Amino acid sequence: MKNKTFGSALLVAGTTIGAGMLAMPLTSAEIGFTYTLFLLFGLWGLLSYSALLFVEVYQKAQTKDAGIATLAEQYFGIAGRILATLALVLFMYAILTVYALGGGDLLAQFFSFAGEHATQVATLVFVGILAVAVAMGTSLVDAFTRVLFIIKLIALFFVLFMMLPKVTLENLGAMPLHYLLIISASPVFFTSFGFHPVIPTINNYLDGDVRRLRIAIIVGTAIPLAAYIIWQMATHGVFSQTQFVEIIRQDPTLNGLVAATYHATGSEFISHSVRIFSALALITSFLGVALALVDCLDDLLKRVKVKTSRLSLSALTFIPVILFALFYRDFLAVLGYAGQMFTFYGLVLPVGMVWVARKRYPNLPYRVFGGNITLFAALILGVLIMNVPFLIKAGYLPPVVG
Repeated sequence: MKNKTFGSALLVAGTTIGAGMLAMPLTSAEIGFTYTLFLLFGLWGLLSYSALLFVEVYQKAQTKDAGIATLAEQYFGIAGRILATLALVLFMYAILTVYALGGGDLLAQFFSFAGEHATQVATLVFVGILAVAVAMGTSLVDAFTRVLFIIKLIALFFVLFMMLPKVTLENLGAMPLHYLLIISASPVFFTSFGFHPVIPTINNYLDGDVRRLRIAIIVGTAIPLAAYIIWQMATHGVFSQTQFVEIIRQDPTLNGLVAATYHATGSEFISHSVRIFSALALITSFLGVALALVDCLDDLLKRVKVKTSRLSLSALTFIPVILFALFYRDFLAVLGYAGQMFTFYGLVLPVGMVWVARKRYPNLPYRVFGGNITLFAALILGVLIMNVPFLIKAGYLPPVVG
């Protein structure tokens, strides 16, 4: 592999590994480690497949730096562009709200003077500080993120180093309390493999080279898969399922994860390390998504000839997030809705584009394995995952935290 290919693989991995992994233990507590592995491998395969579908479509892109919304317009007209852009913007607003909720929950203990409003005050402070950083420009965020990313990796190393020796086979052998929970948890896990918005970037970086794109995607997604397996082993293996589920039901937030860590290990140092890692993962992920949303809104408004400033774009980015986070505080539910938007953007949309592309260009040099039968199966899975929150609300599926 050339350096560019390896760098692209790391970009895929770095984009994928973020705050989404923090919610994994919360949503899989009642599933057990063995069936969580099935879910991880299944969604890794599905999302790697959908990413390769984008590679197939890019072979006929009008320019190598075309965005996914531009591709959608190429195959489905202006309606395709609108749907792709809308799904991406809603996804980014939802995921930023999730990060704001998580940050507020983790920092609430430092604002106890606010009484019952401590979490709301902490949320405002969390979003406010990061909003100022984003408003000041990309270069500041880049430097800030690099430092935090290194600290985050160190914190994760210490968390795993201290927790893995406490893993027991008895805890790892816990079975699902309800087998349909595997389906209920799928939207949350789905977002944890979401790197697809950076595919245009790596396609341009690798000059549209199909072979190198495939290597970057496969290697880049294998790294998060390995990290998630180790993370799930550390949490499922240390926590007794009964005790973990009880704690999560009482507090289905990241504070519940921290509390469960202390309960299982009896170590404040380990639980504080989990809190620090969680906070850093939220901050770095928040900054990356916020920058992407600012750029997306800027591009969108320029297309309709609306003049903007960095300050107005920041206000459009963060005010809705603050309002959502203050008035809708269901952490896991918001994450599930984010998964819905991303499922359309990262799975249903590429399936549709490839279906049209294969009819329009029957002799494409590269075709993803499986043919149209696999395309149809991926579409069915995508539609199912998109409807999971509705099925839970209607009572057909159990909630991930019952």
